[in-house]
Amino acid sequence: QVQLVESGGGLVQPGSSLRLSCAASGTTLDAYAIGWFRQAPGKEREGVFCMGVSESNTYYADSVKGRFTISRDNAKNTLYLQMNSLKPEDTAVYYCAVGRECTVLGDMPLIRHLERWGQGTLVTVSS
Repeated sequence: QVQLVESGGGLVQPGSSLRLSCAASGTTLDAYAIGWFRQAPGKEREGVFCMGVSESNTYYADSVKGRFTISRDNAKNTLYLQMNSLKPEDTAVYYCAVGRECTVLGDMPLIRHLERWGQGTLVTVSS
C-alpha cells in the first residue's frame, strides 16, 4: 500500500521560493495519478496540480500557473513542487495525493478515486 510523506514547508517572505517533496513508498508513483493540494486556514482544500498516470495529462490551478512547477525523480520515487514568487495567499498546508485519474473541474485540478493522502506540510508566507 502506498505511503506518502511530504516535507519542505516553512516560513518564508513574500517573493521567496520553496521546494516541497512528496516521497512515496510501498509502490511506484508511476502507477498513479498524482497531485498536490492545499488547505488554507478556514478554507476548503483545493487542487494545485495533478498529473495523470504515465504523465498522460497535467493541470495547474490558475492561481499558481507560471509560479509553481512540478518535477519528479523516479529513482527516488519522489514528486517535487517548486514554488516561486510566493504570496501570502499561498499560505496553507500542502498535501500530495495519489489516485486513479487526474482531471480538472473549472480551473481546479482534482484526483478521482483518491487512494492516499500524505500528512501535509505547512507553508507560511509572511513578512
